[in-house]
Amino acid sequence: MRITGISTHVVGTPWRNLTYVQVHTDEGITGVGETRMLGRTDALIGYLREAEAHHLLGSDPFAIEDLVRRMKYGDYGRAGEIVMSGIAVVEMACWDIKGKALGLPVWQLLGGRVTDRVKAYANGWYTTERTPEGYHKAARAVVERGYRALKIDPFGTGHLELDHQQTLYAVSLVEAVRDAIGPDVELMLEMHGRFSPATAVRLAREMAPFRPAWLEEPCPPENLKALEKIAAKVDIPVATGERIHDRLEFRELFERQAADIVQPDVGHIGGIWETRKLAATAETHYMLLAPHNVGGSVLTAASLQLGFTTPNFKILEHFNDFADAEIKKVVRGAPEVNPEDGCFHLSHAPGLGVELDVDAAAEFPQQQARFDLWAEGWERRRPQGSA
Repeated sequence: MRITGISTHVVGTPWRNLTYVQVHTDEGITGVGETRMLGRTDALIGYLREAEAHHLLGSDPFAIEDLVRRMKYGDYGRAGEIVMSGIAVVEMACWDIKGKALGLPVWQLLGGRVTDRVKAYANGWYTTERTPEGYHKAARAVVERGYRALKIDPFGTGHLELDHQQTLYAVSLVEAVRDAIGPDVELMLEMHGRFSPATAVRLAREMAPFRPAWLEEPCPPENLKALEKIAAKVDIPVATGERIHDRLEFRELFERQAADIVQPDVGHIGGIWETRKLAATAETHYMLLAPHNVGGSVLTAASLQLGFTTPNFKILEHFNDFADAEIKKVVRGAPEVNPEDGCFHLSHAPGLGVELDVDAAAEFPQQQARFDLWAEGWERRRPQGSA
C-alpha cells in the first residue's frame, strides 16, 4: 500500500478553524486526521502541500515511525508548532488507514485497552454573561448533561497581576460554579499562562476552598523554573503542556517535577504515537496525562485511542457539546459523552472509528478565526466586532 496524495478541508467558526486532512492510498483506503491552529491555518496548509511532495507521495502508510522521522528531521530546520501539527494530522490519518486495513481499532494496535471508558470534562460551556448567576445556570446545565467534570478560567483579562476587586469577582464566579455542580464534580481551574508566580500562588490559595482538581498553566509556559516555584508552594495539582510541541521539550519539566499532569495536544505534538511515548515517560515520573483537546470529533477520537490504552490517562477535554456544537455533524461516528456516567465509552470500530463528511464540512468554510485571551469578553468566543 502506498500514499497517493492528501486533501485538506478547513471547517471554520468565528473563533477557531479546524483543519482536517485525508490521506489517500492506492488501495482505496482513506484515513483522516485533524488539528486546530490559532492564526496559522494557512501556514499549516502551505507546509502540508510541500510535505506531500517531499515526504508523503509513495510512502508506506504502515511505516508510521519512519514517516514521522522523515517529516520531522528530513527538512533539517527545527520542527515547531506548524511542522509538528502537520506531522500530527498525517500520522493519525496513517493510524486510521492501518486500523481500517486490518479491521482493528487503533487502541488495539497500541497494545490493547486498559479501560473501557474515559472520563470527559466540559469546556467552552461558559459563553454566557460573566456573572455568578450566569455561570451558576450554565454550570448546572453541564452537570444535567451528565458531565462529572468541567473547567473554567474566571480571571477575565488578567495579566501578571490581578487586583483585589478582580480577585473577589473571580472567587465569586468559582463559588457560584461549585455551588451549582455540588461537591462531587471535578472543577478544573484554568489560568492560561496569565500570571506571575506570586500572583498564581495567591490566587491558588484564594480558590482552595472550592477544591480545584488542578491548576492549569498558572504562569507563561516558557519558564519552567517559575512553574517549579509555583508547584512547590501550592497544594493543588499543577497541569501544563498544551503549548509544548515536541516531547523532547518535556524533558526539563520531568526533571524539575514542575507539574503533576501533562497536557500535550495530540494535534500539535506529532500525533498519537508521539503522545503515547510521552505518556510512558510521564508514567515513570508518576505524572498523569490529560490531553489538551480543543479540536473537533476526529481529534477527540484520536485522543481517545490513547485514553483506552494508557494506564496514566486521567481525563479528556471536550468542547463540542457547547462551543459551536453544530460542527459535530461534519464527522460521522463522532464520539459522544455518555450522560449516565460522563465518560466516553470504548468503540470497536476499525481505525479511529470516524469518517469525515466532506459535503457537511463544506457548509462551514474557513473564516478569519480569531481568539484573543487578552480581549474583554474573550470567554464568549466571539471575536471583537462580531455580533
